[in-house]
Amino acid sequence: MSVAIIGGGSWGTALAIHVARSAGPVRLWARETEVVEGIRARRRSPWYLADISVPAAVEATTDMGEALHAATLVIVVVPSEFVAATLKLLPPIPPDVPILSATKGFDPERHRRVSEVIAEQFPDARVAVLSGPTFAREVALGRPTAAVVASRDDTLAASLQRRLGTREFRLYSNRDVVGVETGGAMKNVMAIATGIADGLGLGENARAALITRGLAEMTRLAVSLGAASGTMAGLAGLGDLVLTCTGSLSRNRQLGMALAKGESKASLERETRMIAEGARTVTSALALARRHSVSLPICHEVGAVLFEGKSPVDALTALLERPPKREDR
Repeated sequence: MSVAIIGGGSWGTALAIHVARSAGPVRLWARETEVVEGIRARRRSPWYLADISVPAAVEATTDMGEALHAATLVIVVVPSEFVAATLKLLPPIPPDVPILSATKGFDPERHRRVSEVIAEQFPDARVAVLSGPTFAREVALGRPTAAVVASRDDTLAASLQRRLGTREFRLYSNRDVVGVETGGAMKNVMAIATGIADGLGLGENARAALITRGLAEMTRLAVSLGAASGTMAGLAGLGDLVLTCTGSLSRNRQLGMALAKGESKASLERETRMIAEGARTVTSALALARRHSVSLPICHEVGAVLFEGKSPVDALTALLERPPKREDR
């Protein structure tokens, strides 16, 4: 198996390390020359997971054609806001070469799922998605992880399970592509909300309430888009939600905590070079909610804090002052 990974950030680097360790040679495309040179010269990315060695089986390049040459699997791992533009740079991919999206988010212009964007660019491709509770650092270190591969093509999903799964990287399959992608995107917004609550010192009861009601919002939106509600109880829903809302490595939770302390999204991303996908996803989530008449109060308040100058305290007050609701509706 020869794998091309498009995207040399933390998650792309972690997947390259995992695949090289378990399945064979990998070509890793990165936009940044510094990243490629660091991996080639020192077997370390200077920016992402900089303290973890990259195996010799990973060949880093800034050349798209070189990355895709003779690939039998293409994995797309670029931030959601850059997916459409990056796909347009790719040379033709043979229809028998599967494309696996490991990006969690929506296209910010048209609010489409990443697999839909891939299918538009490569209409004959066999497309699948990878999601679940997967901190890049822990995958790179080979720590036990479970994730889900979703495709409407059962044969493709089973093949990817065999090709990419290991004892430590346990892969489940799912046919609900809509649910898996929506859960993977939406949990980032909820992690910003729980980070704000943690930053304000609201306690563990508040965190549990936000996670639970966040799951309800995720489920409402996912079902309105055509997903099965049960998917939100799985790895790409509840599993990823719990990890991202509580884990110390969560960028989105860190962003929420920074916002609670009066810091800005831009300053945090400058300092860490990492993109908190939830800040991009919330705009798409709210657009989709309007389109499908879905109520997303937590998303609404996160969006107001990020883009309308609303204070985290006022956003919290707005949530607390909502009229009582039935939970079973």
